[in-house]
Amino acid sequence: MTSWDDAFGSDGSGSDEAPPPPPLTMEERAGVLDDLAELEVFRTLLEPTGVKGIVVDCPDCDEEHHVDWALMQANLRQLLDEGQTGRHEPPFDPDPDDYVSWDYASGYADGVAARAEAEEPREGHPPGRHARDDQP
Repeated sequence: MTSWDDAFGSDGSGSDEAPPPPPLTMEERAGVLDDLAELEVFRTLLEPTGVKGIVVDCPDCDEEHHVDWALMQANLRQLLDEGQTGRHEPPFDPDPDDYVSWDYASGYADGVAARAEAEEPREGHPPGRHARDDQP
C-alpha cells in the first residue's frame, strides 16, 4: 500500500470501498432523532432572523464548518440511515455572522420557551400581568 492508497482510504484489497460502519445503537439513534427535532426548532426560530445554519468545530481538520439548515438535516438523516455522514462541500466564502453554534441555538430556543411560558395566561390572571399587580 502506498501513501496515495492510504490517503484515499484503500485497504490494499483492491476494493476502494471501506467497510460499512457498525449500525447505531438505540441510544445513538435516539440522540440523532433528538438532534433532528432540535434542529427543526432552531431553524424555525432563527432562520427568519437571517441565521443560515450551524457552525460546527471539525475534529478532523481543526476548522469551523458552516453548515446550512438543509445540509445539517441531511447529514443527520444520513447518519441515521447509514451510520455515518459523507463529506460535503462547504459553502463558498460563508459569512461567519450568518451561522451560530449549536449551544447558542439551544440557548436561544430555551429563552424563547421561557418567555412564552412567562407570558402564558394563568388561571385567574389576565395575560401579561403579575399577581402582585392585583394588590392595592
